[in-house]
Amino acid sequence: MSKKVIVGLLYFVLYNAIVYYLGWNIYHWLEVAFHVKMPIVFSIIWLYFAYSIVISNFNERFRITKVVSCYWMILMEYGLLLFPIANLLLWLVPSLHMLWVGYIILFLFMVIVGFGSYMAYSPIVHTKTIQVKKQKQKSRNFRMVIASDFHLGILSNKKLLEKFVTRSNAAKPDFVFLVGDIVDDHPYWYKVYDMDEVVKKLTSTYGVYGVLGNHEYYGGQIPIFVDEMKKSGVTILRDETICVEDLFYVTGREDKTNKSRKSLQQLSTMVNPQLPWIVMDHTPSDLQTPVELGVDVHLSGHTHLGQMWPNQWITKRVFELDYGYLLKKTTHILVSSGFGFWGPPIRTNSRSEMWVVDVELTD
Repeated sequence: MSKKVIVGLLYFVLYNAIVYYLGWNIYHWLEVAFHVKMPIVFSIIWLYFAYSIVISNFNERFRITKVVSCYWMILMEYGLLLFPIANLLLWLVPSLHMLWVGYIILFLFMVIVGFGSYMAYSPIVHTKTIQVKKQKQKSRNFRMVIASDFHLGILSNKKLLEKFVTRSNAAKPDFVFLVGDIVDDHPYWYKVYDMDEVVKKLTSTYGVYGVLGNHEYYGGQIPIFVDEMKKSGVTILRDETICVEDLFYVTGREDKTNKSRKSLQQLSTMVNPQLPWIVMDHTPSDLQTPVELGVDVHLSGHTHLGQMWPNQWITKRVFELDYGYLLKKTTHILVSSGFGFWGPPIRTNSRSEMWVVDVELTD
């Protein structure tokens, strides 16, 4: 038996142990609170919830199952945090009644979902001004709107996208940069919900540019996605460096999911160092190379700042910069937590956002 198969079996056993633990707690509370005694019916429903993530991937049209899978992720993450505390309290303090402990846990879940939904569906706009050392006679000051990780689909929806377009147009940008994970795996729901008509309303002086993220690769429909973006007025840069109006250079990298993507060195050969150079790379896995090559502005997303507490402890360990702004030598680095969300339609550790960045050129 190969190592890969053994690891897969271990994950399978661990996942089912978690499913059993969570289900055991909920069923026993339902038994006490509502005198429910239907273990077979409960087990069937519970297994549907637990494997909705798998079932929803069979066909993108499984809308209800997809929604169930998203909320299942909330239940699993915060169930693993809250249920052990409840079990420990009931063991340490026998006088506590399971019924009321269960109601407290239910209330906490409602608070988490309510607060998290507000943070996910009420985006904010961050503004910043940065200075780049370039000759003004060669180029000019410019304004960028930056957003990533929309994950457009069923729950990160058309209404949320409309909020982005309204805020972006109000900023009157020179560039709009969409830094990967624009759709949730595949563009099926993007087309069904006519989101292209919303994106077409984006306005800017020099255009709307985007790159692929890891989820566009997971969906396996990149040619269709790129075509849909083109119809929407978005230029997807795939390991390309372009010169815009002989004033700026914009590089869009393939996501690191693509193991054969070009190096940033290869994409830098045409860059004139006298003009501003902006690079989009969805995953902020390497921030040193852009600094060494003299990139002026480096844009990323991907991390969501963990999206749900306490996942940010992981992103902070994985990435040199998992969120926000960093000036590294002469390179201005920005990592956005995203305008949408992946999976659970909540944010408990970050808020949906876009950035408006003014770039001032200094001699």
